Amino acid sequence: MLEFEKAKDKINMGPERRTMIMTDKQKESTAYHEAGHAIVGYLVPEHDPVHKVTIIPRGRALGVTFFLPEGDQISISQKQLESKLSTLYAGRLAEDLIYGEENISTGASNDIKVATNIARNMVTQWGFSEKLGPILYTEDEGEVFLGRSMAKAKHMSDETAHAIDEEVRAIVNRNYARARQILTDNMDILHAMKDALVKYETIEEEQIKQLMNREPVTPPSGWEEPKTQQAAYANSTTNDTKPESAVENTDDFNV
Repeated sequence: MLEFEKAKDKINMGPERRTMIMTDKQKESTAYHEAGHAIVGYLVPEHDPVHKVTIIPRGRALGVTFFLPEGDQISISQKQLESKLSTLYAGRLAEDLIYGEENISTGASNDIKVATNIARNMVTQWGFSEKLGPILYTEDEGEVFLGRSMAKAKHMSDETAHAIDEEVRAIVNRNYARARQILTDNMDILHAMKDALVKYETIEEEQIKQLMNREPVTPPSGWEEPKTQQAAYANSTTNDTKPESAVENTDDFNV
């Protein structure tokens, strides 16, 4: 069963990169980042359930928060899209809250790209803007994008293009603010989930639920205590049972 789960994770999240060495600082910041995604994704309405969170590098990512849909989904509502936006920005916000704005990493670059595309499509294709209404604002040969880095549709005025930019920004801002508030209200869970991720590297639905309920966290399935910790514990136990002179003599071997 464990091997089947590993195979599924490889398909869903990419292959593990165990050869990549991460510093303790990188592990901590990655843990906070992924915990931010998980906490907000867990608490916003109508979001896919949090299935697994890991800080083991996979593919091109230092960590992954994997959400598993409960069934096939053909269409998606505005509420679901906005929940997804809040969740996407939550990793960056977790870094901001813990380390300060000047120390935010580039790890959220893909999150920002995906979130911006969703917000843009909400306005230009899906009619989720009260101000602009259910009108298609893009054509095959052109799209509207913040900063005009892509061409606008031929029939579109500069005023309309500006209004679209403003609506996209408004959608992003309100979901960014919602994610910030959720994390601010649950800082204790953010710290606890970071600790669990640093210790176990990967946590599953059971541990996530325990953390969100502020309960003690049990080890995930298949987790084994690192051998270095086991050895340290064994040495400590052995030394405690030795005569005092024998313990002191061990220093002779630690040159």
